[in-house]
Amino acid sequence: MPFANFKVPEKTLTPKQKEQIVTRTTELYVEIYGERARDNTMVLVEEVADGGWGISGNVLTLAVLGEATPADTTDA
Repeated sequence: MPFANFKVPEKTLTPKQKEQIVTRTTELYVEIYGERARDNTMVLVEEVADGGWGISGNVLTLAVLGEATPADTTDA
């Protein structure tokens, strides 16, 4: 079963953007493995709390990443 796990900063994606990640990732697996992959592809979009991750020993926050405002999570 193809599986993709996306970890993203919390509140930076709208529900529509998450849907696009799931749809496009599934389509990519179908392109690679053929139609048989569609019904078995699992895509997980995980939101990581602000300050809950880092790179090169540095904790990353929305402020550090330069996010002025998080994505509007009410967008459907």
